[in-house]
Amino acid sequence: MMQIKSLADLQALKESAHEKMDTRIKGKRDDLAQVRVAMATCGIAAGAKGVFDHLLKAADEKGLEIILTQSDCMGHCNMEPTVEVTLPGKEPVMFGNVDNAKADEILDKYIAKGEFVEGVIAR
Repeated sequence: MMQIKSLADLQALKESAHEKMDTRIKGKRDDLAQVRVAMATCGIAAGAKGVFDHLLKAADEKGLEIILTQSDCMGHCNMEPTVEVTLPGKEPVMFGNVDNAKADEILDKYIAKGEFVEGVIAR
């Protein structure tokens, strides 16, 4: 992390943080994996908020740039928390019963390497 020695350093850090947040919130980039966590009542009750927070922190720690957003109900209440991942140029894939360990597996294998991960929900 950079040392802040002046007001200009602080402003540059603020602008960088805002740019990253803007990208995540608005989803401007088609070259990044799009990750949506279902955060309707059933998802939140099943732990989706914790999974969302974990994905946000873990992606940063692993150096993975993703667009992380929340969505409403995806229609698989019995499989909550659900996470939909769309890799650039590919069809969306939905994962069910996602906990923090499964979220790490999705980041490490599916998003980073494009490898198959168990737990896909058929649409």
